[in-house]
Amino acid sequence: LQREAPPFGGFSAVSGSAISYIFASPGPIYEPGTKRSDFWRFARTLFAAGFRQGDMIQNCFSYHLTPAGAMVDSGAHALGCTVIPAGVGRAELQVQTIGDLKPNGYVGTPSFLKIILEKADEMGVDVTCMRKALVSGEALPGPLRSDFAARGIDVFQCYATADLGVIAYETEAREGLVVDEGIYLEIVRPGSGETVADGEVGEVVVTSLNPDYPLIRFATGDLSAILPGGSPCGRSNRRIKGWLGRADQTAKIRGMFVHPEQVNRVIKRHPEIV
Repeated sequence: LQREAPPFGGFSAVSGSAISYIFASPGPIYEPGTKRSDFWRFARTLFAAGFRQGDMIQNCFSYHLTPAGAMVDSGAHALGCTVIPAGVGRAELQVQTIGDLKPNGYVGTPSFLKIILEKADEMGVDVTCMRKALVSGEALPGPLRSDFAARGIDVFQCYATADLGVIAYETEAREGLVVDEGIYLEIVRPGSGETVADGEVGEVVVTSLNPDYPLIRFATGDLSAILPGGSPCGRSNRRIKGWLGRADQTAKIRGMFVHPEQVNRVIKRHPEIV
């Protein structure tokens, strides 16, 4: 569709100067970002993770072509937070920045937070200023969450995509993820589009009525399931179990999708790696 009607396949309701960003995800697939405040609905997610006006955030999501870094910036600014646009990599410089500026929060992948903390130990830099974190893009194993808690860092998860922004987020109840109030979510049988019963695993399909970039029944390719009942935290929207894998054979590695055909192409070019 994007080849036929570039750059967004006819889905964007705005154009020209109303577009602030054009991002490129693997494919490539192009996604817009507009001047609308909190375009990707990250402010509520950050609030649920304990972030408040006046907080300083070390944003370690990528700013290179992908929208993750800008997504967090948009929500953080709407909430009244200051952002250090740290991006990924350069762990030593990241640690120095934390030591100098004393941010009290981290946003990024859990594995990179672990790398930063271990590098800080190695360098002898005090990073105990960081007390809260919002992580996404990969799994957060229980032992790793416990390691962060032992360091005094309260970690929350969220589930988001480049096309849709936030889909669901964790609250202090830590019983599943609460579906973001700005979307309509369905769990369907992969390949058929038929809604499955609550508790049954199926594909996540999302409708976003963003006036600038509406998406109707967007199939994410991700698997999850509806949790019964309300959240003990008091938020009334439905909950999902979180990310349970892919409906196809695609794998997510460090926040990026890797398709089987990509692996096959690499193996054909470099047979020595197998």
